[in-house]
Amino acid sequence: MEPTDPTDETRQADAADALAQHDPDRAPTEDEERVAEAQGGPDPSVSEHYEEMNRLGAHVKGEGEIEP
Repeated sequence: MEPTDPTDETRQADAADALAQHDPDRAPTEDEERVAEAQGGPDPSVSEHYEEMNRLGAHVKGEGEIEP
């Protein structure tokens, strides 16, 4: 399959969609709110791991290095 270029119509539709208001279709139910509250928020180990990977990635040298 050969690559294609988006048409002007596609570009216009993408631009319009990017500016469109994006709202939830409904509010959470009481049960959904209860379950969310019971989970106690995000797991701190996830944000710690994210920060660690950012620190490591910032100092990559060689293949995979992101040049400024």
